[in-house]
Amino acid sequence: MNRNDDHSAQIDETDRALVALLSANARAPVAELARRLGLARTTVQARIDRLVARGVIAGFTLRRGSALKPAIRATALVSIEPRAQAEVLARLKQLPAVETVHTTSGRVDLVVILSAATTEELDSTLDRIAEARGVRSSESLIHLSTKIDRRG
Repeated sequence: MNRNDDHSAQIDETDRALVALLSANARAPVAELARRLGLARTTVQARIDRLVARGVIAGFTLRRGSALKPAIRATALVSIEPRAQAEVLARLKQLPAVETVHTTSGRVDLVVILSAATTEELDSTLDRIAEARGVRSSESLIHLSTKIDRRG
């Protein structure tokens, strides 16, 4: 049994319900979580501690409201030269507008998620990506509106 199978076997329906509640509101007081789950506060705290210790819960974070979100978001589809991934990733790490980078299968090698306060900042970042050594080509897609967002 691999490590992931071991973890999933130890997660019961109560843990899943607890994670769902925390996904909806990571700041929910333990007493409220306990009330909603029908458990003692100490039991819920112990479950949270166990889920964190096992890596089931990797951390707690916040989602920025519209007042703090950058005005412009975009995706850059990047094709790179063979064996240039490490160098390109090092360059992307230096760009503050780069939020996340995913390796992919298919016609492009990297999907880069960007956020910028202005079109000038986005344009500059896209230029720096295209000019980076090891980048063959890039295509940018500016996000117009969000229709579905299931990120907890």
